[in-house]
Amino acid sequence: MKIVTGSMRRPVTVFMITVAALLFGFVSLTRLPLNLLPDISYPTLTLQTEYADAAPAEVEKLITEPLEEAVSVIQGLRSLRSVSRPGVSEITLEFGWKTAMDFASLDVREKVDMVRLPEDASSPVLLRYDPNLDPILRLGLYGEHDLVTLRHLADRLLKKDLESLEGVASVRVQGGLEEEIQVEVDEDRLAALGLPISAVSTFLGDQNLNTAGGRLRDRDAEFLVRTLNEFEDEGDVARTIVYEDGDRRVTLDDVATVTRGYKEREVVSHVRGQEAVELSLFKEGSANTVQVAQTVKRRLERLRGELPEGTDLVVLADQSTFIEQSLREVRSNAVIGGLLAVLVLYLFLKNRRSTFVIATVIPVSVLGTFFVMQQLGISLNIMSLGGLALGVGMLVDNAIVVLEAISRRRGEGASLWDATREGATEVSRAVTASTLTTVAVFLPIIFVEGIAGQIFRDQALTVAASLLVSLVAALTLIPVLSSLGGRPAGIALPEEPEAVPTPRPVRPRGRVRRVLTWPARPVGWLLRWVGRALFALLPGLL
Repeated sequence: MKIVTGSMRRPVTVFMITVAALLFGFVSLTRLPLNLLPDISYPTLTLQTEYADAAPAEVEKLITEPLEEAVSVIQGLRSLRSVSRPGVSEITLEFGWKTAMDFASLDVREKVDMVRLPEDASSPVLLRYDPNLDPILRLGLYGEHDLVTLRHLADRLLKKDLESLEGVASVRVQGGLEEEIQVEVDEDRLAALGLPISAVSTFLGDQNLNTAGGRLRDRDAEFLVRTLNEFEDEGDVARTIVYEDGDRRVTLDDVATVTRGYKEREVVSHVRGQEAVELSLFKEGSANTVQVAQTVKRRLERLRGELPEGTDLVVLADQSTFIEQSLREVRSNAVIGGLLAVLVLYLFLKNRRSTFVIATVIPVSVLGTFFVMQQLGISLNIMSLGGLALGVGMLVDNAIVVLEAISRRRGEGASLWDATREGATEVSRAVTASTLTTVAVFLPIIFVEGIAGQIFRDQALTVAASLLVSLVAALTLIPVLSSLGGRPAGIALPEEPEAVPTPRPVRPRGRVRRVLTWPARPVGWLLRWVGRALFALLPGLL
């Protein structure tokens, strides 16, 4: 093939492309996001509607059935399931895997808005399942202070500060004690006035509002008027008028007892034997889990200094630690596999030159694959690194086939240059066909639908990319490295001309050699520095 001969006649170009591939691959490696699994999108939506104090039959008739009729006509809907429980209606909609879920969500919301539900029912909440719904970090706040103070610190200080960080979508606070104003109604007094409990609730809701009062003009000035009626303490609630008959006014404290208490506790957390407040951090959908966790941990160092004395903030669970450990193990196995492959080749080939050539092709192919992965939007996860580890063993095959053909030609008596050119050209078509056959096996996986297709897509693309990069290296870099020290047939250096009488002797052979070999010095310098950099990075990869 012409690519073999062309590469051998332009070694400097091949070396420069190789160095560029190494540099681009290293930069891409530092920018690839780290995740445990590939991005997975489930074509499922859930409609959740609350209808307080309603029986399941009532929820089904007034909430579930009207919503089912509205959303059942949406295009792309495959199945619909509903569950009506006391006070809650849940409808699950499943779409096809190729459905654009953003537009499907808009269609569902549009249909739901057209349904008239009972006034006491809450607005339907549209939920979309996402693996990122699991918190990446869980923090525990505990100490010598009471649970009210700890909850106040979590809500007012920690939650607001952590939600401002890049990549953090929300922070959920659980545990501790939340203050609330409790109203215990005397039913006998209400019955004497002929007031239902719902009327008291309506009065409180109407009074606890800040409303606009219009505008007030004074000559050249104009003022906005607001009525401030929101309750600030239990005294404001107790003085609320709930009944008025002529000159008689009945306030809430006449028919009820108003006290300051605490909300009913749904979650109780303990850290090191003490009750604590728990904070769960959720990342944005496209954010890098490891980077977000590292950013949060750095911020926690500063926040610990702002907490009152005797209060501590600890990490209870960290998803990024598991991700880093899993990726580190896969990465180590890939590196060890490459080193073992080189060792086995040396034991069988008994040739340092051939082993060096193959050992050079492996890092070039791997770093070149990292560059392709970044261009395809593939993250470093268990599946992609597994595909890369699988490709490391397979990409050595191309190098072995090419080197064996060169060695056979060399044994037949051909010169180093001719043996390299003829041997690599002879097997180039077979190597290309073998590589493309393997790629043809893995590449169609990207067209598989469902969870399997989304999970194995990164692995298939990584294997295909590594094999194609190794094919290019086998047909270009290996012939160049194998032919070093040889001289192309028909290209000879000019002989030393006869001496001529001249005051300054001319040495064309030395000048021609310097002109032809000057690119080797910067290329050799670059290769030495790249080799040192890769050797320095090897312990970190392990």
